[in-house]
Amino acid sequence: DLETLQRNIVLSHAAGVGEPMPVAVCRLMMALKLASLAQGASGVRPQTIELLEAMLANDVIPVVPAQGSVGASGDLAPLSHMTAVMIGVGECFTPHGRFPAKVAFVSHGLEPVTLGAKEGLALLNGTQFSTAYALAALFEAEVLYQSALVAGALSTDAAKGSDAPFDPRIHVLRKHPGQVETADALRNLMAGSAIRESHRVGDERVQDPYCLRCQPQVMGAALTVLRQAADTLGTEANGVTDNPLIFAEDDTALSGGNFHAEPVAFAADMIALAVCEIGSLSERPIAM
Repeated sequence: DLETLQRNIVLSHAAGVGEPMPVAVCRLMMALKLASLAQGASGVRPQTIELLEAMLANDVIPVVPAQGSVGASGDLAPLSHMTAVMIGVGECFTPHGRFPAKVAFVSHGLEPVTLGAKEGLALLNGTQFSTAYALAALFEAEVLYQSALVAGALSTDAAKGSDAPFDPRIHVLRKHPGQVETADALRNLMAGSAIRESHRVGDERVQDPYCLRCQPQVMGAALTVLRQAADTLGTEANGVTDNPLIFAEDDTALSGGNFHAEPVAFAADMIALAVCEIGSLSERPIAM
């Protein structure tokens, strides 16, 4: 019957392996799935959506293995582990530790759901795991960018470098917003430095090494890439990536390919590229 089919779809795909994903990533994955289902195009009953909401509210977070999805047909394995907990199978993290799903549900007053037609497929099909993972990387990369700015300004000062390469007139001519913003930040970080003032007059050096002088160009480009990734992931986080999709206004079900995580993969590659360049630029002053 349909209920058994939905249960079997979930359990057959809950085949991930490896260490559990961080709770924060799994919590974000659940929130993204909740936002997607709430748009009403997935054929999921309100009570099923409400259970996912209640799990989040009670901090009952499924244990999701780190390996098992490539995103080409949605995040089937990770989302199956999430859905398995919703039907009382598997394990979850709670504020009190790691417990079997049934035990955690009883202690938090939750009832497992019996999945109806389409619900198992709707819950395990989508890009919410990939998107949550990429967003977590983006958040860390944004912190890394800010930290690298401070390290870059300190390195320039320690090497008795010049703040002239951060003059806004240089960067306005090139017109890249990320570069202009980075130069402004570096200039403001060095403002009032006693070290800088100590060699502003009489320094015979003409130009600083690239790793100091080109910080706005490199870090600015990284910032632009991170913002492009953020735009892509923000769009994905607010989209519906289920299949098939239900259009209640004309009682139509349409099959497509919204489950494919190519936009998320490109965004993740962009984040990795930006982080690599930030790290490379930050490493070079060590040799000075």
